[in-house]
Amino acid sequence: MSAPEDLFAFQCKAAKIKIEREFKFHPDRKWRADALLVGYMVLIEIEGGLWVNGRHSRGTGMQADMEKYNAAARLGYRVLRFSPEMVKSGEALQTIEDVMKHMGVKN
Repeated sequence: MSAPEDLFAFQCKAAKIKIEREFKFHPDRKWRADALLVGYMVLIEIEGGLWVNGRHSRGTGMQADMEKYNAAARLGYRVLRFSPEMVKSGEALQTIEDVMKHMGVKN
């Protein structure tokens, strides 16, 4: 787990938002999402390495991510993707709160 994922988990705990970290969402593949929003079909991904030619910003990694996210969608999940900067600024948490409000609080 990364520092942005840890920060996001801390923010959620402070806001009393329940998440399950490293959630295995697919019955056959070993894919995991960084977090599941408990009580919702919402997966959360914190995308690292965006500015350093990391895995998520190269063709092979992007292709694998697309396969993973499309598989999640086929299973009925919404996938929300955030950069570390979006976590640090609070934008990720605000988006989660807005999604929960829109979907109806279930926690």
